[in-house]
Amino acid sequence: MSSFVYEASLHWAAVGLYIIGTALLTYALIFDHPKLVPWALWAAAAGLVPHSIALGIRWVTVGHGPYLLKYEVLSSDAWIAVAMLLLLVAFRRNLAPLALVGLPAAILTMGVGLFSSPDAGNLPPTLRSMWLVYHLFFAKIAAASFLLSAASAIMLLLRLNGSTIKLLERLPNTPAIEAYTIRFIGFGFVFWTTTIGAGAIWANQSWGRYWGWDPIETWSLITWLCYGTLIHVKLFFRLNPRATALGTLACFVVSVLTILIFPFVFPSLHSAYFQ
Repeated sequence: MSSFVYEASLHWAAVGLYIIGTALLTYALIFDHPKLVPWALWAAAAGLVPHSIALGIRWVTVGHGPYLLKYEVLSSDAWIAVAMLLLLVAFRRNLAPLALVGLPAAILTMGVGLFSSPDAGNLPPTLRSMWLVYHLFFAKIAAASFLLSAASAIMLLLRLNGSTIKLLERLPNTPAIEAYTIRFIGFGFVFWTTTIGAGAIWANQSWGRYWGWDPIETWSLITWLCYGTLIHVKLFFRLNPRATALGTLACFVVSVLTILIFPFVFPSLHSAYFQ
């Protein structure tokens, strides 16, 4: 049996556990059964085990980290997102409703990856650098943080719109949700800034230039400017909570296009490694 069969089986096992965790959490929060929340989180955490093993097998098989092909990129993105989400909820249990956005997003991301080509890609020796590892790892952390900001923005909008959904009662008050939204953005912004910096150093080592206005480089800069502008406007012009939430979701759409869509669509130096 090929290694990919083992990988796929473990990936689907992880998806199944994430789905169970999502279903339990949805039932617990919407129908007010708080005792089920820990079980839901443990089910999702259990999904990280086969997911981690699958990524490990992939790493050993292809000889590089899970960051080249769509199959690898999307799976590792989902792993980081779930791990960060569960770590957050472990310390801030009242933010558990954010998982109702984060877990389905991770499941969808993994599903798209599993239906893409599993063929292994080779990284040219000239591109093998620790700066590439830093560049991609920081990008995944930033993406997960932006996902958390979008989840909290959705909850903030529901609260502002007067929704009576039971799960909103478990969340902190409105100013606190807004504060968490900005903190998630700020955390992601720091790592996105580092992503661009590490990518520039790696580009200079590999291609002899720090910046070349490659489509993905350009959209990375646009994403950075969008989030930077939102932080600036919020801090210096006292943006109201509704505008903050809507701005967060708009920036998140731009980040999704930059991280998950355009690398697979636009012909560029980056797209050659993400097919």
